[in-house]
Amino acid sequence: MGQNLKTRLKRRRRSQYLKRKNEQAKANAAIKKAAPKDEKPAKKAAKKAAKKAVKKAVKKAAKKAATKKVAKKAAAKKVAKKAAPKKKAAAKTPEVKAKDTGAETQEGE
Repeated sequence: MGQNLKTRLKRRRRSQYLKRKNEQAKANAAIKKAAPKDEKPAKKAAKKAAKKAVKKAVKKAAKKAATKKVAKKAAAKKVAKKAAPKKKAAAKTPEVKAKDTGAETQEGE
């Protein structure tokens, strides 16, 4: 029978504690609503937004510069391709001769 008494006591104390806790939470909520809000959070939000905008602009500029570089490289490659076939044709003939001369040196050994 003593065990049942302990359980009841525990339950009652727990319910009282929860009631106090709820009342305190309600009181704190009412105080928070009544208190005027600081302008600091608004300033922080504005600062954050400004930083974000700057970051975005920098990123956009970097992207533009990168696309310009790529375009320049592509243009340079096109020009190089047009000029390169003439040079490559001239460069291939000495390589063939070099292979022939290599064969002659092996025979000489």
